[in-house]
Amino acid sequence: MNPPIVQNISECFIKPRYSSQEPTHPPVYLAPWDLAFLSMHYIQKGLLFIKPTTTNDDLQPNPVKSILEKLKESLSLTLVHFYPLAGRLATQKQENPPSYSVYIDCNNSPGAKFIYATAHLTISDIVSPVDVPLVVQSFFDHDRAINHDGNSLSLLSIKVTELIDGMFIGCSMNHAVADGTSYWNFWNILSNTFRAIGNSPEIPRPPLLTRWFPDGYGSILNLPYSHSDQFTSRFEVPPIRERIFHFSSESIAKLKSKANTESKTNKISSFQAVSALVWGSMVRVRGLPHDQETYCMMAVNNRSRMEPPLPNEYFGNSVQILGAKASAGELTEQGFGWAARRLHETVAGHSDAAVREWVETWIEDPCVYQLGQIFNPFSTIMAKLTTVSDV
Repeated sequence: MNPPIVQNISECFIKPRYSSQEPTHPPVYLAPWDLAFLSMHYIQKGLLFIKPTTTNDDLQPNPVKSILEKLKESLSLTLVHFYPLAGRLATQKQENPPSYSVYIDCNNSPGAKFIYATAHLTISDIVSPVDVPLVVQSFFDHDRAINHDGNSLSLLSIKVTELIDGMFIGCSMNHAVADGTSYWNFWNILSNTFRAIGNSPEIPRPPLLTRWFPDGYGSILNLPYSHSDQFTSRFEVPPIRERIFHFSSESIAKLKSKANTESKTNKISSFQAVSALVWGSMVRVRGLPHDQETYCMMAVNNRSRMEPPLPNEYFGNSVQILGAKASAGELTEQGFGWAARRLHETVAGHSDAAVREWVETWIEDPCVYQLGQIFNPFSTIMAKLTTVSDV
């Protein structure tokens, strides 16, 4: 039998490195936006680097080993500010009446997971194929895990896979604990800490860890269930091809200009223009029937839409999925600008009142998103990611 392409060499757990005695943190109870994601998958993103060059000098430190140790130290320092990521999920439940509350236990946990692995692959093996190779899934520790698994799995796992000529750093973060904005805020602070090792790393805008709950409601929300089987499921997406497309800054600027010109407005954003292009392209290439309903779903950050707004450093979930609907015929006949305007109007209507209405409606009738229920073969989901500074 051939050995696995990706071989785990070592693993350990990393805890926050405090300068004095380790503090005791109170439980962090999940807010509505967090609880709704309990049956969804972990966030998984990775960064690919060229491996540092080496010489034949036996006295020279192994650069990969040095990077691993520096990453561990940086992670330990960063977790001081993001200590919930070193915890585990925990539950309080009862059968009659059914009640199920979930919180982050920040004290009784071995910490965040750190894995070192190797793969007899090159950078070209990863980026050259037309489709994303399936082996990339093995670069993440919690692939296929759902967020409720955070009761037994680490909430954060970083897996460093050494390639022949590169290094892939894959990060899995529990999506019931944090959204994409929080994810990349963590990555940027980890990156800044990595570069500042040996000095005193500055955290100019640390994360805000206090969860947001609407006025009049407590900080402990109960789901109307007595067992996790009643609100979790493991939906397997049908086999799909994964591709990576790159749009230059110049191309995106042209798309934005074209969308606004065709729509006779100046309010359509770059993200809405790119989303409209992808939406329409997917419908055309599949040759869908004229009357087939299609959707373009967008992950929308609620922070800036609330009054008063939540700071960008709010750590947790503050995101909702909005969708624009159109038939395949409408998209084909009305064109690119019409689709972009449709998306803009969907987002423009998402105000503070809409955000609060969703939260209050959810509290009155809590639900947990099920991927099998929201998966639609005639839809596309778009999400905008914040860039990360170089590690």
